[in-house]
Amino acid sequence: MIKKNIIHSIVILLLVITGPGLFAQANQKSASNSLKNNPVPLASFKHGDVGNPSIKGIVKISNNGFDITAGGADIWGVKDEFNFVYVERTGDFDLVSRIESLTAANLYTKAGLMARENLTAGCRHIYFQVFSDNNPRNKNNGGYEFQYRQEKDSLMKAIYPKSSEGTPEFPVEYPNTWIRLQRVKNEFTGYYSTDGKTWKVYTTYTLELPPKIYLGLAVTSHNPNHTASAKFRNIAELKK
Repeated sequence: MIKKNIIHSIVILLLVITGPGLFAQANQKSASNSLKNNPVPLASFKHGDVGNPSIKGIVKISNNGFDITAGGADIWGVKDEFNFVYVERTGDFDLVSRIESLTAANLYTKAGLMARENLTAGCRHIYFQVFSDNNPRNKNNGGYEFQYRQEKDSLMKAIYPKSSEGTPEFPVEYPNTWIRLQRVKNEFTGYYSTDGKTWKVYTTYTLELPPKIYLGLAVTSHNPNHTASAKFRNIAELKK
């Protein structure tokens, strides 16, 4: 009984000193680590250009990942130009990748994970992406951004970090820039990580895409006259 009282007193003392945050952080970390990392067979992916960019994309399998060199004016506005490495997927998913590097052909060169209704230039889609660095951009001083097209052939929109000033909330840190896109029914969530184990939610957005979509890696140089190159590694699906 004395030993139990001593242990109980220690727990109460820890809660008083540290607050519940210590235990909440431990639970959050264990929840992240409870997901199993299942590598995706690279041979199952197809690739091609969307939107007919003037410089065609090149895709190579390298070091258990993809090296993607892409042209394209942008993934924005009412139609897109980019290179897409994809699989057809039905239902929920939880796709992750480490982006080892991204060269800059423009301040708005982009690479990331995309869930796309089809392969036409103006279709609806979700795009959780990164920039090549953390330089200030429109409403964003970090390297991550969540973008989407709600209606076919309509203007794309973006969800930005809460603050565009001060220390970036979601900075890119190559070669340890991890990105994750999860679908649960029609809810799409983008996650940020620096180690591929502990994840921080960037945002969640609801878009009623069909059950079967095109899922994969999308790169655009944002410069019709030059290419940008992205190295995707550790491509996998997270499962319980």
